[in-house]
Amino acid sequence: MGAKGILLEYEDMFPYEGDLEILRSSNAYSLEEIEKIKSLAKLNHLELIPLVQVFGHLEFVLKHEKFFHLREVASFPNSLNSLAHGSMDLVKDMLSQVMQKHPESRWFHIGADEVRGLGESEDSKRWLETHNGDMGKLFLNHVTAVGRFMTAQHPGIRLILWDDMFRKLSPQSIEESELHNLASPMIWDYHPNLDVHEIGNLIHKYEKAGFQTVWFASAFKGASEIDQILTPIDHHFKNHIQWDKVIQTMSEHKSISFQGIVLTGWQRYEHHTVLCELLPVALPSLAVCLQTLIYGEFNEAAQSDVQHMLGCEVQLKQNNCKGSTFPGGDIYEMVKKINSSLGSSIQKIMKSYHIRGSFSPYHRKHNFANPRNLGFFHNSLKLLLDEWDTFLLAFRRSMEEIYYSDTLEEWLEENVNEHIETLHEMVVDVERIIKLNGQPKSNPGEI
Repeated sequence: MGAKGILLEYEDMFPYEGDLEILRSSNAYSLEEIEKIKSLAKLNHLELIPLVQVFGHLEFVLKHEKFFHLREVASFPNSLNSLAHGSMDLVKDMLSQVMQKHPESRWFHIGADEVRGLGESEDSKRWLETHNGDMGKLFLNHVTAVGRFMTAQHPGIRLILWDDMFRKLSPQSIEESELHNLASPMIWDYHPNLDVHEIGNLIHKYEKAGFQTVWFASAFKGASEIDQILTPIDHHFKNHIQWDKVIQTMSEHKSISFQGIVLTGWQRYEHHTVLCELLPVALPSLAVCLQTLIYGEFNEAAQSDVQHMLGCEVQLKQNNCKGSTFPGGDIYEMVKKINSSLGSSIQKIMKSYHIRGSFSPYHRKHNFANPRNLGFFHNSLKLLLDEWDTFLLAFRRSMEEIYYSDTLEEWLEENVNEHIETLHEMVVDVERIIKLNGQPKSNPGEI
């Protein structure tokens, strides 16, 4: 598709050991699986860059009672209290274990974005009282210490961190931390109307702060809606058109160079939120975005390349990939059908004359209806349930080839089960009430 590397944020999928074993998901990768990932990446000429959060977005760590005392805000698991005893030991252990499995890595991403609640712990408040309330320095002290640890342990390693916590800091304060000698910022913006001029101002700031290289981050999935089901291809395409404009301006900056752009694909907005789009659903968006960066626009050549890779014709405005034959294409088509037809097919039958008139919630509650009226829709209702049961069985089988069972069950719970349960309950109720042959209404629970 045109990518040259993979930024891999493990979170709880890394097989942490020792004191950190509690962090492992029940489906965490095995050591053999990590080696397979590395082997496949090398085979496909993709450079792996591990990502381990060291400050914010540590919900997968701080949700565990064992680490409650390391929270910046006691009631929230978002961010680390960098001044608490044991915080740096935790970060060092996490980084060391991951680096041990990636000794060949040239780059390593330490996250450090969205440090929610920074400055709210008692430790931080005391520190701020004696340091003129300098929140920026509180942040910089920690990430710089992490950077020094990493470069001391792995000479030659080049670090990356998200840039948002720098945006309100002065170039001078960043430069004084000497972080520019250890890491490069990754500027992220996922909006289709990204402000090229504003990004240019950030690049200029980081250039003045002494950074020699800068990374950018776009998004090909996630970042549009927290519970998005279908990836809005045009939304992400426009984001990449804007990023290409930014890349073209880099010659204006004399002492900072463009290192690369990462097309992020979000699984969730954060650890405790719902799933974003499934990866197979987002592959057309990924292909479009990559080819847009390669060609500078989604021209005929880019469209031809995407069609050759995916076996489908991308229709940007319709948010569709017509005739998909790519790996995972069956899931792509099935999710489209679930999204467009599952809820609407049930709503349609519920609007029918006889259901509205003879099968209302009141009728069902009191087991009171004329079997003749129920007979007008009984077969149609049962047929609809059978059709969706058959379809969802095929969907489940396709998903099980790719996803762990808990991911499948979560996706079904969020997007399918409520509809199917409604349909199933309707079938059960109509068949029960038909057997009563139009008897007088009962009180709930009598039958």
